[in-house]
Amino acid sequence: MARTQNSPAKPAKEPGRLKQMYQVFQMTRRYDSTAIYWMVLAVIVPVALGVVLGLIFAQDNILGLVLWIVAGLLGGVLLFLVVLGRRAEKAAYSQIEGQPGAVGAVLKSSLRRGWTASEMPVAVSPKTQDAVYRAVGNGGVVLIGEGPKSRTQKMLEEERRRVTRILPNVAVTFLHVGPDEDAVPLHRIPVKLARLKRNLNKAEVNAVSTRLSSLGRNSLPIPKGVDPMKARAPRPR
Repeated sequence: MARTQNSPAKPAKEPGRLKQMYQVFQMTRRYDSTAIYWMVLAVIVPVALGVVLGLIFAQDNILGLVLWIVAGLLGGVLLFLVVLGRRAEKAAYSQIEGQPGAVGAVLKSSLRRGWTASEMPVAVSPKTQDAVYRAVGNGGVVLIGEGPKSRTQKMLEEERRRVTRILPNVAVTFLHVGPDEDAVPLHRIPVKLARLKRNLNKAEVNAVSTRLSSLGRNSLPIPKGVDPMKARAPRPR
């Protein structure tokens, strides 16, 4: 039976896994000129190591030599995927850096185990759209200022006073994400959090998160965390 004019069109077919990887590779190479060298190195080093180890331990055994080379090749593919993922993430975040809500995108998609946060800020400046985000984990409470340090420092101090009022014994750390030279790049936020000294266990983290939820959040409008994988670079004029 022929499809009628009002029949709903079939949804576009999702690209296959290999095609998706190729698209990610192309995007990464476009925004990170050094990525291709790291990826090539990630493949060559394990393969070369497999050949060397094969010649040392299986010099007179052809099958053993082949297995060492195959192991090196598999290790190279795995390392290539790891490097591609890290570089793709960095390239994606570079496209949304400086936009309101960029920190929220990182907190939503890239936080490591032991940390919780919301993609919505806890404080927003209605005039400048500078914002403060809050993360809680085994390193305590971290307040992240999004915007120039000269403007967000006061907002961070005010939020710290609110936190210490109900949690006087919990460490509060500041991070600055913005145009300043000493600011933390977007892709480094999870690393910075993971490197903080551990001073809370899992139960304490849950208790702190529950107490902080009573503070509420700023209701001023600000873009939710931008999806870095859907961000597009501005078209050339």
